[in-house]
Amino acid sequence: MHQGIVRLCFFLGVFALVALWELMAPRRPLATNKNQRWFANIIIVVLNTGLVQALFPVLPFGLAVIAGAKGWGLFNSFEPAYWIKCLLSFLILDFTVYLQHVLFHYLPVLWRLHRMHHTDLDIDVTTGNRFHPFEIILSTCIKLAVVALIGAPAFAVLVFEIVLNAASQFNHGNILLPLGMDSFLRFVIVTPDMHRVHHSVVPAETNSNFGFAIPWWDRLFGTYRAWPQAGHDNMSIGLNQYRNPEQLKLWHLLLNPFK
Repeated sequence: MHQGIVRLCFFLGVFALVALWELMAPRRPLATNKNQRWFANIIIVVLNTGLVQALFPVLPFGLAVIAGAKGWGLFNSFEPAYWIKCLLSFLILDFTVYLQHVLFHYLPVLWRLHRMHHTDLDIDVTTGNRFHPFEIILSTCIKLAVVALIGAPAFAVLVFEIVLNAASQFNHGNILLPLGMDSFLRFVIVTPDMHRVHHSVVPAETNSNFGFAIPWWDRLFGTYRAWPQAGHDNMSIGLNQYRNPEQLKLWHLLLNPFK
């Protein structure tokens, strides 16, 4: 089966499961109009997908196939065991996303691109795909560079892309997990309660919990915060300077970096 179809099936499957979970067991009541948010967020996903397909003649999976055939990259130079190449490639790619996320918060020019993601006044499954097109283009360039540099196997890249997107939709989900389950899972994967702290209006909380899939980087580098100061039920989500719903319509979101 074509890798694009595989990724699409996982995307739609995880989206449907998390959206259903949100309906059956929501973590928090929504504060804003869901229809308006979902319309904007889904249009952004469609726009981003079309732009990436149009702008890049080859994407990370395709580049990994080419790199393997031509012997490009670190892992194609000294040939460790295949499973070691796959595991290390996954970890390096996920760590790259963590570092990229940190830089997008701390470098002002990159924060202009990333802050659109944080303007959402609620957080749910669609927020996990709400990124400015320029951020997606830059992120794709970074992934391409890392895949070529390390010579990541195509299988590892495919698994990483699927896990990253699924994890983003899961950890942005407005879903209720039993406390004991959450405490266990956050040692394995970034949970919704863990990532929700990152969407707090409190700057010290916004600048924490940068991981998307693997939760270890935050603990290793001191950016982990277990709970929001106000608690999950009372915390405010979003950015203080973007509380007006008019600012959060689709056209304004796309223009946000230039304001």
